[in-house]
Amino acid sequence: MKEAYFAGGCFWCISDYILSKCKNKVIDVICGYSGGEEKDATYELVKSQKSKHRETIKIIYDETKISLHELLDLYIEYVDITDKDGQYIDKGYSYTLALYYQNDYERNTYEKLVKSLPSPCYIKVESFAFFVKAEEYHQHFGNKNPEKLYNELIQSKRQCHLNLKNK
Repeated sequence: MKEAYFAGGCFWCISDYILSKCKNKVIDVICGYSGGEEKDATYELVKSQKSKHRETIKIIYDETKISLHELLDLYIEYVDITDKDGQYIDKGYSYTLALYYQNDYERNTYEKLVKSLPSPCYIKVESFAFFVKAEEYHQHFGNKNPEKLYNELIQSKRQCHLNLKNK
């Protein structure tokens, strides 16, 4: 099993998107926080923009069923690489884009991807330090709260991903 860490704005939205697109390929997607120094980060702290954490997803995947490149393709399909201030209506540092690398292969892969994208591209490539799992009510939010996720997708202007309602 492998792990990848992507910050893509609202973690509810991106985690459910990855899970819906990768059935039987991804073992789990966990919502949390990365990039900051607080090892006890909370949703309230991160959302208030008082930390250097971003809402981040931890993707646990079987590399014999899906590649890192395929996961990156889904990530790029889902985010707005031209938004330097966050994602859609979610603004602030905690909603900005980042790919956290754990080794040279990931760093090189992420850097190559970012360089290949049209400019402006606001995806940061940063070294992975640690991941703080978000509170339990954030995990698999769409399964627990399908209408709330659907409304979040509409309010955040991620209409192109409303297929999640019917997953």
